[in-house]
Amino acid sequence: MTRTRRMTVAQALVAFLANQYTVDGDHRERTVPGVLGIFGHGNVAGLGQALRQAHLLEPGLLPFRQGRNEQALVHQAVGFARMHRRLATLATTASVGPGSANMLTGAALATSNRLPALLLPSDVFASRSADPVLQGLEHPHDPGIQVTDAFRPLSRFFDRVDRPEQLFSIALGAMRVLTDPADTGAVTIALPEDVQAEALDVPVEFLAERDWHLSRPLPQRRQLDRALAAIAGAEHPLIVAGGGVLYSGAEDVLRRLAEQTGVPVATTQAGGGALPWDHPQYLGGIGATGSTAANRLAADADVVIGIGTRWSDFTTASRTVFRNPEVRFVNVNVAAVDAFKHGSRLPVLADAREALDAFAEGLSRYRVDAAYAERIDRERSTWNTMVDTALAATGRELPTQAEVIGAVHEASDPRDVLVQAAGSLPGDLHKLWRVRDPLGYHVEYAFSTMGYEIAGGLGAKRGLLAAGDDRDVIVLVGDGSYLMLHSELVTAVAEGIKLIVVIVQNHGYASIGRLSESVGTDRFGTWYGLVDPTAPDLRAAEPPAIDLAANARSYGVDVIDVRPGPEVTARLTEAVRAAKASTRSTVIHVEVDPLPDAPDGEGWWEVPPAEVSELDNARAARERYDEERGRQRPLLG
Repeated sequence: MTRTRRMTVAQALVAFLANQYTVDGDHRERTVPGVLGIFGHGNVAGLGQALRQAHLLEPGLLPFRQGRNEQALVHQAVGFARMHRRLATLATTASVGPGSANMLTGAALATSNRLPALLLPSDVFASRSADPVLQGLEHPHDPGIQVTDAFRPLSRFFDRVDRPEQLFSIALGAMRVLTDPADTGAVTIALPEDVQAEALDVPVEFLAERDWHLSRPLPQRRQLDRALAAIAGAEHPLIVAGGGVLYSGAEDVLRRLAEQTGVPVATTQAGGGALPWDHPQYLGGIGATGSTAANRLAADADVVIGIGTRWSDFTTASRTVFRNPEVRFVNVNVAAVDAFKHGSRLPVLADAREALDAFAEGLSRYRVDAAYAERIDRERSTWNTMVDTALAATGRELPTQAEVIGAVHEASDPRDVLVQAAGSLPGDLHKLWRVRDPLGYHVEYAFSTMGYEIAGGLGAKRGLLAAGDDRDVIVLVGDGSYLMLHSELVTAVAEGIKLIVVIVQNHGYASIGRLSESVGTDRFGTWYGLVDPTAPDLRAAEPPAIDLAANARSYGVDVIDVRPGPEVTARLTEAVRAAKASTRSTVIHVEVDPLPDAPDGEGWWEVPPAEVSELDNARAARERYDEERGRQRPLLG
């Protein structure tokens, strides 16, 4: 006879999650070691009661931490998962209606980044005894549609527990996706308010510890042989390392392969850290925000080996960076959708580490020729000199953003983690930040979500602390992103979690301002401050009266306001050092000149200007656009 326990759905789910483990070789850790949430109508008597009961009766079973914004809760889970290389994440819960709707952006971000996050949004009564319920939607044409249905296209797994006995299959299905490298992302279990509190007989087996062994697929022999033959015949090969290199822990074997063969390596945003910046085979970032070294070698490459990249438009510079008419692509990925992307004829459906091991063995006699090796060195040297110049202090009253990056980098330690997501900073960081550690660079650029930075940084710090790692997390955030979502500073203060946040204030949306200029709309609607409806860019001459330092100080964090002046970059470096020496969260505020750009890496990004226009700048932008489009390749395979 099956042994059971009488529990509510919420109590059973909490006990179940507390006993799930991800196993990767000899490494074993809890898949969901905690819950973030905001209780309200819908979950306070269900999950709220279950978590409180666990807190009182079994402390540490599934710790709960309170957040300030539901979207930010999911961002924290994603930052946590990144630091754990997708082996663990956090669960997040929100109340019925608006609380759950706030999580939608976070769900899309998790899925876009292929990073696991468990979402537990509350839902309206399954019984419909209260109909329409407070904060629920009401559609006369389809009464069954609710806020949680909006998670369906944003999630890698979605289900709703309409009856208590459905919990068993739904929870197991959710865990399958959370622990599947090829299929992970947002995992959503919608929990109706009444069902959360309903009781059922739960088999003890469901509550027992369960190991989820991570899949590390080996390359198939025929796929591997074809890939090796292509690489061995290449004169100008190039490796593009994506996030999959880091998630599989393949950075060491990547280094060995690069050193053994001399093949150069460029990285995507997610792949930053796959090789240290000063490695002889490292070219820097690639694509629209890449380096001249990477993009020039990519233009001539005859075989491109993509390792764990999803080949976004920024990575391919909108399909313009690979210009050799005979180029072939070896795509290594655990996900078939990425391995076969862009028409590749040489897919290798495999784990990055396993594939790189096989490449190293199969290419033991291969080495790039001396002329190509000399060109790699020359292009690296040229780019590094450009970066040195960009990062150096200029002595101006307002520093450039590149100077700020240089000042922060100078004060940081090699193992510190940089967190960023949106605005002009991701592009500048991809070019200029010199990554020294595999976990040292976390720029969320798959969804590039304004407001991710502080919450994602807090999640990254939680993830490090959970692993016994006390390195610093440095969040770089523009004033645009800061104003969108900064409330998790309160969470950091409440829990005594240390963050270093550098607010880069340029009084506008600098990234879109630059883009606006490039497409002929001349920074229209991209400045902050007082509005002049008659001005071409809507901006009044009077500067804005915004004090973000005071705002941050009101949350209880320490604040260092770095004032403009000829020594501003030196003072910024000292401010970061002071923040690192502190045990408390510190916000550092610095104003920058929004107009100077980082060095041109010779990449392009497709944003179509108006095909017809009365404005000269827009017509000129269209001419440039049509010229660049002529360099696009329909397929990359």
